[in-house]
Amino acid sequence: MNNKVILKMEGMCQAFPGVQALKDVDLEVYEGEVLGLVGKNGAGKSTLVRILMGLQTPDAGTITIDGNKHERMASSAALQAGVAYVPQIVNMMDSLSVAENILAGDMPVNRLGLVNWKEVYREAENRLAKLGLDLDVRKPAEGLKVAEKTMLAIAKALFGNTNLIVLDECTAPLPHTDIELLFNFIKSLEVQGVAFIYISHHLEEVFEICDRVTVLRDGIGAGTYHAADLDMDKLSHLIAGQDVKEYERAASVIKDKPVLKIEGLSRRGSYENIDLVLHEGEVVGLSGLQGCGAEDLAAGLFGMERRGVGSVTINGKPFTARSPKEAFDQGLALLPQDRTKYGTVGLRSVRENVTYTVLDRIKNFLGVIRLKEEADLVDEYIESLGIKTPDREEIVRQLSGGNQQKVVFAKLAAVSPSVLILHEPTTGVDIRAKQDIFKIVEDLASRGSAILVISSKAREQAGICDRVIVMYKGRIVKEFHKGDREMTPENIVLAIEGEGCDG
Repeated sequence: MNNKVILKMEGMCQAFPGVQALKDVDLEVYEGEVLGLVGKNGAGKSTLVRILMGLQTPDAGTITIDGNKHERMASSAALQAGVAYVPQIVNMMDSLSVAENILAGDMPVNRLGLVNWKEVYREAENRLAKLGLDLDVRKPAEGLKVAEKTMLAIAKALFGNTNLIVLDECTAPLPHTDIELLFNFIKSLEVQGVAFIYISHHLEEVFEICDRVTVLRDGIGAGTYHAADLDMDKLSHLIAGQDVKEYERAASVIKDKPVLKIEGLSRRGSYENIDLVLHEGEVVGLSGLQGCGAEDLAAGLFGMERRGVGSVTINGKPFTARSPKEAFDQGLALLPQDRTKYGTVGLRSVRENVTYTVLDRIKNFLGVIRLKEEADLVDEYIESLGIKTPDREEIVRQLSGGNQQKVVFAKLAAVSPSVLILHEPTTGVDIRAKQDIFKIVEDLASRGSAILVISSKAREQAGICDRVIVMYKGRIVKEFHKGDREMTPENIVLAIEGEGCDG
């Protein structure tokens, strides 16, 4: 990192109906640094980035990029100024090759006007080699790992003379080994003078990759600090405005009654001979590397994919669901990892999203919704989960990503299903929101739900779960029990990465 300022945002203000999203926020980025941008859901991070990328016109403030001042940015101006944005989920032209994705719109042609494929592959390889990337340029993009797609998106931005890249929750879908791969790539570019704004709720990663950290709290800048001058407790305090400790579940009350019982469940290429019992009031973690089979198991149980052969019962009754609706009707609900695609109806209100799963419960004998009961239910979850919204009628897609996730969680919590599967429930949410979610999980368990938490976050698993089960290459290979000395985040991580497992 040097002392050359490549981006300065000064006095940024933005108000929406009922919400002051930003108030006199300043942000400064130096050449060749990774600046962390952190804050709770709704703190103003997304609004600030939208202004930078020309997607939102601020009420006040100026943006200076490489000495050129702008009172507002157009999207084209941001790109021309060398600013690029890489989202959490990177979209590629999956059916096309890596080379075609790199050179799209600028494919070399021969004298006959036909694509010169030899030149396409050579040019793509040369460009990637300059960045230290070793990817098969002939390979379809759909075959890339998520981390490789993120690195390819960064590389594409750099080929367009970009010198500042915004990375938004880029590690959320990644296993530990791929995060390390991505971070090594970012560090190599940092040395070359490329700057990054790194947005994340994973504070451990902020300390690992960032040089400085800018904190937003309720739309106001809470300061910029050198990462070396902070620790986890200090940064958590700055973000939340108060001390926040790692969540530790209170004493659980697990009953002997089996709720979900899986025996000998197998699906070729996904999982093999799964035996698993969840009891009433129990919270069980299921963890493993990407592709270990846990995600496939959840999709199979919820009827999103075929389940395979084997026996599954809920509350002693055969579980025969072949679709999400049938699974829901038979007492099993899933919080999906892709909340935007599967979790919410973006054009509908917070109220409608929270209550459409329980409409039968809040209707009178004439089929008319009891409006006060509906409003009270929605307000209860807005308060208990800290959903930041002007009111219950706000359109869901207008909320920040973390708040949209809380809406999905509220929708499922309202049902109190017999079995609730949570797939990465804390991805994209802040420290305080994680605690709110865990409290709801604990409350649902106390009311008799059996809960399966699929997550790669070993520390959270150790804090909330009664047991943690580890899958490796489609098989259950390890089980930890709360209260045992072995159930530590470190031991869970070792098991996740396959230590002590054959083949």
